[in-house]
Amino acid sequence: MASPQSTQFAVAVHVLTYLAGAGAGPGSQPGRLVGATELAASTQVTAVHVRRVLAPLREAGLLASTPGAHGGWRLLVDPADIRLDTVWRLVRGEEPVLAIHLPSPRCPVGRSIQDGLTQVDAEVARATEATLARTTVADLVPR
Repeated sequence: MASPQSTQFAVAVHVLTYLAGAGAGPGSQPGRLVGATELAASTQVTAVHVRRVLAPLREAGLLASTPGAHGGWRLLVDPADIRLDTVWRLVRGEEPVLAIHLPSPRCPVGRSIQDGLTQVDAEVARATEATLARTTVADLVPR
């Protein structure tokens, strides 16, 4: 059985897109501060999870947060300048794309499979990043 997929990338892109259009629905106000509770309701995750996912994006200077009752999150960078491969790297870090197990060192296959799978993982990561590099947050904002 496959391990569960992390949704951090999808949540990060969802929030960035939401902030780019500040709701992107009727009465939306791009540029307004959006609270973690509103973002959590849109993404259907907890506000704590939203803040955790957004922390590396804030540290990278893509967005800012203002604490307090009237605080929230806002973009610092034009959505057209935020490529999805950048978000992928910030959220994912050095985590492998493929979940690679730790086989028995006593097994001849187990001793050699790690190198092969690590190379495949690197190729998958490069292909994924190349695909994501062709899309920006602005491309995803509903019109």
